[in-house]
Amino acid sequence: MAYQVFAAINVGSNDISMKIFEITTKQGFKELDCISYILELGSDTYRLGYVSNEKVNELCDCLMKFKDKMKEYDCKEYRAYATSAIREAGNSLMIIEMIEQRTGFRVSILSNSEHRFMMLKGCASTMKEFDEITGKNTALLDMGAGSIQISLFEKQLLTATQNIKIGSVRVRDMMSGIESRVSNGEEVLEEFVQNELSTFNTMYLGDKNIKNVIAIGDEIQALQKIAPELKLKNLMSKDQIDYIYKKIMDASPQEMALHYGVPFERATLIRPAIIIYRTLVETTKADAIFLHDINLTDGIVADYVDQAKKYSIGRAFEEDILASAMAMAKRYKCNKTHISYITNLALAIFDATRKLHGMDRTERLQLQIACILHDCGKFINMQNVANNSYSIIMSTEMMGLSHKEREEVANAVRYNTLYLPAYPQVKDSLGDASYTTVAKLAAILRVANALDRSHKQKVEKFTIQVKERKLVIVVDTVNNITLEAALFKQKADFFEQIFGIRPILKQRRNV
Repeated sequence: MAYQVFAAINVGSNDISMKIFEITTKQGFKELDCISYILELGSDTYRLGYVSNEKVNELCDCLMKFKDKMKEYDCKEYRAYATSAIREAGNSLMIIEMIEQRTGFRVSILSNSEHRFMMLKGCASTMKEFDEITGKNTALLDMGAGSIQISLFEKQLLTATQNIKIGSVRVRDMMSGIESRVSNGEEVLEEFVQNELSTFNTMYLGDKNIKNVIAIGDEIQALQKIAPELKLKNLMSKDQIDYIYKKIMDASPQEMALHYGVPFERATLIRPAIIIYRTLVETTKADAIFLHDINLTDGIVADYVDQAKKYSIGRAFEEDILASAMAMAKRYKCNKTHISYITNLALAIFDATRKLHGMDRTERLQLQIACILHDCGKFINMQNVANNSYSIIMSTEMMGLSHKEREEVANAVRYNTLYLPAYPQVKDSLGDASYTTVAKLAAILRVANALDRSHKQKVEKFTIQVKERKLVIVVDTVNNITLEAALFKQKADFFEQIFGIRPILKQRRNV
């Protein structure tokens, strides 16, 4: 059986880890080896705003050890990612360059949404009961060093996600600062966490009845060690949470490290972790917490396998992204029928013009999201819809999209109705977005949207073909489409500028 050896490297906020996997087309991925070093890069970043030279040197030393381990397995294929400790550091670009110069590793910095989406992939691909659990209303709690990510699932699909900056390292450092000034530091901290989660509850949960919580992150293994008498495996009840909470609060990190074999640095993070777990269960009124001990390396290999189509994980993750976008559209009172209608039109145009635009499945997904959210700005007011929609999209985290991809969606929506200036005039406002991608997505969106200007779905059937440098759209309808035809003609000019072919609308009346 042919197999590939692959290394997943996580430059995390409180440790540096690597897992080596064997990947086969029939059995997926299997862990062969794991190596990790505790290195709190996040403690520097969250306190100082940068990572010290001392820790950068330690980081490079760790990565060189990873390189030696890869040689043992003759492993040449790898992916290396850094998260919030590097992303939020003022010297992040210099760190990435130093790593490559000293170790040869190319480390990419993940946006928060990319990081959490990989964690979702890792969880869904390694947790057998994932689909069964998320079949009921479920909150997925991804505990990081700098923040937590809470993602809500309904009927197995992702419907909302929110990042809250109360991660274990950040809360621990906050706790140490509070405890030095007041006698009831833990109570103050609990009140702070409760307030943050209460806000989330009000905005996203409402009257939803959350049945389950799935907890993933680095502290899971340590929690299981603290109470060996409970024989925790993958489930923790409310009573067990309270029991562990009391046990942790009654012990110092030194005592936990001594008695339970938890590394001291990890022991310092258990207290903030249990506060967050306990508060979330109380906030959601969930029946229990399912524990799943994975870290980003598991997400990295799952993402690699999924993207390269080396093995079927059994879950269409794009559906999670689209379901989340639809939940946003619902929140902002968008017209669901209109959205569905123009999405079908836009995708048909995209597919018919593949040889012309050269875009791939990522841009196709972006186009779908742009169609879903193109009118969300009307929720704010009807006078500045394009810019309002842009602001909403840019202010809302979309798991599975990088910052650049989200910026391209937001700009495509903005220039769906606004004039798109030449690149020199607009480059500063585009941010990381590709001008050509924005222009292509906006051109397709404009034409599709024009065909339902009345929001009455007048066209029952349509065919789209590229013929003699023209995009011929034939619509079957007995309805009066004068409004749509007039607007279509206006939008055709921009489409022709971008793709070099002119859209032509033909009506075929069914009698």
